[in-house]
Amino acid sequence: MPKLSEQELVAKLKAKDREGFEYLYDNYSSALFGILLRIVRSEQLAEELLQDVFLKIWNNISEYDTKKSRLFTWMLTIARNLAIDKTRTAEYKHLVQSDNIYDYVYLEERDNALYKEVEYIGLKDILNHLPEQQRKLIDLMYFQGYSQSDISEELNLPLGTVKTRVRAAMNTLRKLLQSKNQN
Repeated sequence: MPKLSEQELVAKLKAKDREGFEYLYDNYSSALFGILLRIVRSEQLAEELLQDVFLKIWNNISEYDTKKSRLFTWMLTIARNLAIDKTRTAEYKHLVQSDNIYDYVYLEERDNALYKEVEYIGLKDILNHLPEQQRKLIDLMYFQGYSQSDISEELNLPLGTVKTRVRAAMNTLRKLLQSKNQN
């Protein structure tokens, strides 16, 4: 299938076009898998969650609003939220207790692959335009799976401050992405 613009892809998805969904999976699954894996730290669990993410995307694509975010940002939020929800379950906590050193070696290799994928879609360059303070928050939240509460504790900042800075970072990213798309 030829390369689709984001607008064309969204139209296909909203029309429940199977080829559009296959295109979406082929072009975004590895980046989403990398995010999930980074949060849950289990390849098997990340694979299961990836299926859940794409099912949720398919079922909720009608709710996606191009004016609020880019498609990848919307999908990334779905993946991140599902992964964080999973880390809060008793099943996950039991799994973490039984991890071994080989899992961590694999995770390091996958983390490197994730950053290559992020670089491929151009996100790394865009993130570099953010102020350091905002870039750190986006990294913690979207690439390391921290919730805003976790960030508040980690950086010893009031939760309201974290929320304000994340919102400012997202607004800055939105403007950067819009200007990139216009060029």
